[in-house]
Amino acid sequence: DVQLVESGGGSVQAGGSLRLSCIASSFARCSYDMAWWREAPGKEREFVSRIDNFGVTNYADSVKDRFTISRHNAKNTMYLQMNSLKPEDTAMYYCKTAYFGSDCPQNGRDYWGQGTQVTVS
Repeated sequence: DVQLVESGGGSVQAGGSLRLSCIASSFARCSYDMAWWREAPGKEREFVSRIDNFGVTNYADSVKDRFTISRHNAKNTMYLQMNSLKPEDTAMYYCKTAYFGSDCPQNGRDYWGQGTQVTVS
């Protein structure tokens, strides 16, 4: 089964930093994009950042210039470096992996981790 495991969440003061990690599954015949999403109390889950199989990144406007997404393919790991954290960044952060490829058994399927809590005060 495909499993994603997030870690690195915690509680920090405003202006502080956290580094989130996501360990994903990889498949020889699949390419994959990875992304971070977050869900705050009373709000819908929202997109935070994405990194594709080429390493191209994009960010939600709310986190641009503060967060940096990266991936280490040999470790099947994605990171989110979060700097200058604000109280409004408080949320459960979820790792998402999207697999694709014509010969990929998981083609077109998205997988989510269990989430890691980030609290900024």
